[in-house]
Amino acid sequence: MSTSTAHNPGLSTDTNHFPRSAPSDPTAPHVESATVVVDAASDRGPLTRLWESIGYDEINWTYTATGRTLLNTFGDLSPRPFLIRPHYVFCSGSGFGIPHWGNGNVYHEDADGNPYYDFTIADQTYDAIVEAGHHVLMEIAFTPRDLLPPEADELTVVPSPTVYSNYEAGAWAYPPKDYEKWRGLVAAHVQHCVERYGVAEVREWLFELWNEPDIFYWKGTPEQFCDLYRVTAEAVRSVLPDAKVGGPAVTGGGVEFLRTFLTYTSEHDVPLDFVSFHTKGSAFTPWRVYGPTGAPAPEKQNPSTHKMLYEIRRMQRVVAEFPQYHGLPAIVDECDAGVPAHYSVYDNANFQFQNTEYYPVFQVKLFKKILDLNETETVTVEQATSWSFYFEGERYFEGTRAFLTAGGIEKPLLNAYRMVSRLGGRRLTATSDAMSPVEDLDAGDGRSMAEEVDALASADAAGRVSVLVWRHTDDQYHEDERATPVALRVENLPDGTYSLHHHRIDATHSNAHTVWTEQGSPQNPTAEQLAAVKARQGLEELEPARDVTVSGGTFSATVELPLPSVSLLVLEPR
Repeated sequence: MSTSTAHNPGLSTDTNHFPRSAPSDPTAPHVESATVVVDAASDRGPLTRLWESIGYDEINWTYTATGRTLLNTFGDLSPRPFLIRPHYVFCSGSGFGIPHWGNGNVYHEDADGNPYYDFTIADQTYDAIVEAGHHVLMEIAFTPRDLLPPEADELTVVPSPTVYSNYEAGAWAYPPKDYEKWRGLVAAHVQHCVERYGVAEVREWLFELWNEPDIFYWKGTPEQFCDLYRVTAEAVRSVLPDAKVGGPAVTGGGVEFLRTFLTYTSEHDVPLDFVSFHTKGSAFTPWRVYGPTGAPAPEKQNPSTHKMLYEIRRMQRVVAEFPQYHGLPAIVDECDAGVPAHYSVYDNANFQFQNTEYYPVFQVKLFKKILDLNETETVTVEQATSWSFYFEGERYFEGTRAFLTAGGIEKPLLNAYRMVSRLGGRRLTATSDAMSPVEDLDAGDGRSMAEEVDALASADAAGRVSVLVWRHTDDQYHEDERATPVALRVENLPDGTYSLHHHRIDATHSNAHTVWTEQGSPQNPTAEQLAAVKARQGLEELEPARDVTVSGGTFSATVELPLPSVSLLVLEPR
């Protein structure tokens, strides 16, 4: 077996005391029992629905039949629109999408160098998003071919049947040669959107310049980027004076770039309505393995919740250095357990977690921990975007970071979003005696989050109390044949009769992948096999709904949690 020595794509060279991924430790202790207490009379304020946002590279798959279906699926989860952030709207091309590449093909110049615009692909993209009930997080990027500077010719590639040109290979990352033509492009693009969708709709959008300019996505200097941001913000506001503009969408290691950017916007009074940055929980080494199909990973590696939380908190604290920005929302508009999105179990077997119950439980846990950070830090995260959509041409359960696999089958990850969508509008106090302590985030050895049982609880105006409780560890290889008994108490409830609903994600519930593997992992499944897989893809009940009587203000139950798993218990007044 041979391995690639290339660096993982999409990552900065920043170093901190967290490794690029979490190691596996088969000797780590399990949580043998836990007690979770929810105070139904408490009110910790509005529950920030930071999960209502997704994004992806492949802009041209937005408006395919499958893309539209998936957007509508998210539209059905919540009465509130999601924010949808696709890459590459200004890149030149034919409109043909492939993994990690796409193009909106908007900008063109005639023989005399005069700009003109073609919104055909952009219209299809934004139509699909808006028609599904969502808002656009418009990533204003990247440089069109007709705006490349002369130095873009320096980027050379070896011609081959699998390479298009130096443009697709990364010339699009150079700063545009003419910032005034860029200004015209941005203004025309926003004006067209206002005319097509109306001021009321576009006013809800976010406008963000570029993506991860602290790494290879930007081949200019930080100063050039800051100047381009000013031009971009001015162009957007020239059309829509109250438009929400922001950036700089740096990686989790882009601390100095973020600080430089915020210094520039604050000192030059440049509009800034939100601050964006990214984090990734793992970068497997090597990121691609060349060997026989189905071979194990050279080293067992996993996503690290602590790495992600550390990077988020560090960025929150950079923004907090600027008092005038304390009230701005932080948008973590790529917030993912692994990178890159289009790599799969066939590249590195560690990506298997993206098929299994491990990932949805990880995601629920991550959302809760970010909410906890919001209560301790000056700057608040309002969105934690999953950089996930779907991929054309996959095998069944390819293992990419996506909500669907081949045949439009829903992966377990989507059920995490179904669960959190059922939470109420107010956060309740929930404590666990087996949660991973926040002090571990500052451990000098950069350890990953240990096994824990923790909870997130909410209430709504109708008196419905919802409790998410999970068992998880940052190690997809760590197993336990025993379920952990969790003593759950919901206190200070009004006495009366409640309908109890109990939903579960684990290896045997809400898990199409398990059904498929039990069939022998067929890549040419029969109609009957596909029907059986799809029958188990949605969010399932652990047990039928039943009535319970609350007397003395307390509801008690024992929840048995396998590793990993998450339960959603909902008490609905009758």
